[in-house]
Amino acid sequence: MVSILLQKEECSIIEELGVGERLKRLVSLPDDDALWDETRITDDYHQLQIPAYHLAGWYDSLLQSTLENYQQMAKQTGQPQRLIIGPWTHGDFSGIAGERSFGIHASAGFLNQRGDLTNLHIRWFNYWLKGISEDITEEPPIKLFVMGINQWRYEQSWPLVRTAYVPYYFHSKGEANSRFGDGKLNKIMPDEEPVDSFIHDPLSPVPTNGGQTLFYGVHTSGAKDQRWIEEREDMLVFTTAPLEEPTEVTGPIKVTLWVTSSATSADFNAKLVDVHPDETAYNLTDGISRVEFPTGNKNQHIRCVEIALPATSNVFLPGHSIRVEIASSNYPQYDVNPNIGITLQQSREAKFAKQTIFHCRDYPSHIVLPIV
Repeated sequence: MVSILLQKEECSIIEELGVGERLKRLVSLPDDDALWDETRITDDYHQLQIPAYHLAGWYDSLLQSTLENYQQMAKQTGQPQRLIIGPWTHGDFSGIAGERSFGIHASAGFLNQRGDLTNLHIRWFNYWLKGISEDITEEPPIKLFVMGINQWRYEQSWPLVRTAYVPYYFHSKGEANSRFGDGKLNKIMPDEEPVDSFIHDPLSPVPTNGGQTLFYGVHTSGAKDQRWIEEREDMLVFTTAPLEEPTEVTGPIKVTLWVTSSATSADFNAKLVDVHPDETAYNLTDGISRVEFPTGNKNQHIRCVEIALPATSNVFLPGHSIRVEIASSNYPQYDVNPNIGITLQQSREAKFAKQTIFHCRDYPSHIVLPIV
């Protein structure tokens, strides 16, 4: 994605600063290049013998890294660690994320009506750098904003120890029903159901609409109504019945799919969505995985692909529904798979790939939700 952005006029400042070629070289390096070993801290947490306050947002592009830093430093340093996560995007602590406002008490200027983010920093540094006694060290180590009910809450550990990891299974929309987007999502293990398929065209990818992004522009990240995205035919949508009781989802999420593709390399993107009674559908978190298939597979090889979604915290209120979108692209948040090794050629200009999702007793595609 960075390489593509470097070609756009609005990024000409990178070239003017003389760092364009270096940045292009960096983003082209493979994941196992030695340079990354020199820059990452994953092997050096034990050396960071300092107390730290970790700050993140549910729609922050660096949320996952912040959570990993907090967990590992709490485990390996023996030094006090604190964590706060609000309904924020990267660098925006206003309490408004995308198209949703979570209230003035969610903003950095009026945290839970008890102070602001600057005051939190001052209290922390006063204690550790000046020796000024502050009650900040007596508070529980974790402070989370729970969306849906829009409330702050203290916690003792991450992930929450009382979490129940519950699988919700995808059920076929059925070949007889031509209306798109009516696959079911529930806790019932599927038996024998028809597969669902869609066509991925790399020249017409599913567009990014909010999320944990870091793009140029106003409110390009955060919660956005996904309904216009869900009208596309190159994706699948699975939705629960309206909920009768509030259902809290707080923690990391994983989607497991059993799939085939007419290409030898395919991407699968999963997005968790909160559907409101008025049918607005707001994204919470999403992730993507790339899976390789044997050459010349011709849909004969079923592969299991696991998609890790960054954590979220949201109460699905009564009357709301839990929804999962499955697609093969989410651009420009993720680079587009060009359908390498395609076996189904439908155009001289584009190589289409047929993606197939299984949901049966042998191949029960599902999402595991951290229910609290």
